[in-house]
Amino acid sequence: MIPLHVEQTSPDEGAEQIPNSEVFIEEEEEVPSTSSLLHISMPGAYRSVFVPEAGVAWWKRIFSYLGPGALVAVGYMDPGNWSTDIAGGSAYNYSLLFVILISSLIAMYLQRLCVRLGVATGQDLAQVCKARYDYRVRFFLWFIMEVAIGATDLAEVIGSAIALNLLFGIPIVAGVGITACDVVLVLFLKGERIRVIESLVVMLVLIIAICFAIELAYTAPIVSELFCGFIPTSQLVTDSNMLYVSLGILGATVMPHNLFLHSSLVLTRASGTDHEGKIDAIKYGTLDSTVSLCGAFFVNAAILIVAAAAFHRNGMTNIASLQDAYLLLNPILGRTGASLVFGIALLASGQSSTFTGTIAGQIIMEGFLSMKLRPVFRRLLTRLLAIIPALVCVIIQGESGVNNLLVLSQVILTFALPFGIFPLVQFTSNKTLMGAFVNSKLMTVCAYTIFILISGLNVYMITRA
Repeated sequence: MIPLHVEQTSPDEGAEQIPNSEVFIEEEEEVPSTSSLLHISMPGAYRSVFVPEAGVAWWKRIFSYLGPGALVAVGYMDPGNWSTDIAGGSAYNYSLLFVILISSLIAMYLQRLCVRLGVATGQDLAQVCKARYDYRVRFFLWFIMEVAIGATDLAEVIGSAIALNLLFGIPIVAGVGITACDVVLVLFLKGERIRVIESLVVMLVLIIAICFAIELAYTAPIVSELFCGFIPTSQLVTDSNMLYVSLGILGATVMPHNLFLHSSLVLTRASGTDHEGKIDAIKYGTLDSTVSLCGAFFVNAAILIVAAAAFHRNGMTNIASLQDAYLLLNPILGRTGASLVFGIALLASGQSSTFTGTIAGQIIMEGFLSMKLRPVFRRLLTRLLAIIPALVCVIIQGESGVNNLLVLSQVILTFALPFGIFPLVQFTSNKTLMGAFVNSKLMTVCAYTIFILISGLNVYMITRA
């Protein structure tokens, strides 16, 4: 084993801040270039959040770790999820609640691995890919993740634009432009203010959760039928249309680029770098993400339940449009505020997820490419790469075709998922890289089973197309 010591560079020297760490590389392996090991994504945010030492009140320590999970979870309740959940609920009643449950459990497990990778190595998934993969492989992975971010942003931007159209009558094309501009708030927040972004997103998530708690009260679903939806049926794989929507739900819930995002966000905490400090960081980081993803599960399940109770129960089995759902909720439920609550939640969902999508894009671009642009320019470039395709699609498809784009965008995410999962499992199962925090054999088997399951479903879907 050859210890490679990385010294901290002073910010005054014009270089990005580098962590003090030791990276161990087996002698028989090719040693990655020093430059690939020294680059840090979001240098201003790196270890910027104070973490109390052991012995301080437990709730203060937990509070210091809360935040990254919310930024990750908000991507699991973006407008793309809404479209697939509404389509699934109106067409198949509660049957796809099982898919939402399994997708959420998979997301929790994979995000646990992300926390372990970031804390154990001091690098995010994109940085480790750059250090350990051939340039052709990492360029391919970067391209796939950029496509995934583009698909996600397509859903987020269109969802926000639809919400603005429904609430204020703003044309969807203009709404896309407004959504592109309002993310400037994130672009000009410096990295050390990551807690401001986290607080803003948490507030928006609470708005979404409260709105759907109200919608559930309005729809009054039949509880016995609801719980039957968590029991799997063979129709999930024999019905090609049901499988298509299921894959959309899976892709919308287990977003590939969120794996890169979370492995970087855990590095914003100034936790201890010794063994005990890393154990605490993994424990509290996992708790943060698991609790946040439980909230995302509630929102996704609530969207599908509302669609099933309001539309499927009344014979409307082909509602997949966010606009139709908004317009029909009031007359169907007989509640004048049902549509308004739906629109407010949709707007909050679109806005919060655009923030995290922008940050994920920055992390992936910096991690894979180590671009030496100023942070504002890097973020603007990332945003433009996602906004322009969304705007073009809206102009070409028109307002009537945007909902089909929402579902398609989520299916694209499912096809991109294996390319994010495999590196994550491979690296977290590497004893040389992870040291004492390497996956157990059982964890590795479970993770590769998830990879094989999703890859197999993708292949099956292609053959059925």
